[in-house]
Amino acid sequence: MRNLLITAILVVLSSTFVYVTTSGQLQFGKPAQTRMDDYFLRHGQEQTGANNIVTAVVFDFRGFDTLGEATVLFVVVLGVGMLFRKLMAEEEEEEQAA
Repeated sequence: MRNLLITAILVVLSSTFVYVTTSGQLQFGKPAQTRMDDYFLRHGQEQTGANNIVTAVVFDFRGFDTLGEATVLFVVVLGVGMLFRKLMAEEEEEEQAA
C-alpha cells in the first residue's frame, strides 16, 4: 500500500513538472521573432562578409562562446582518452602479473 502511494505521488509530481515546464513553450515551427533576428538578417553580411547568416552568427557574432564550447569538448575528449589509457595500462599490468 505504501509503495502504491509513493508511486502515485511520484507520477503526479512528475506529470505536474512536465506540464509546467512545457506549457509555456512555443509550437514547433513557429519561433518567436525578435528585433535581434531582423538585425542579424539586415546587417549580418555587411558586418561579417559571410553569405550564410547561420555561419556568421556562430563564428563572428558568438565567436568567443563557440571557442569556449570547443575548449570544453576538447578537454572532455582528452580526459576520456587519458582515463581509457590508464585503464588499458592497468589491464596490461594484471595480464603480465598473471
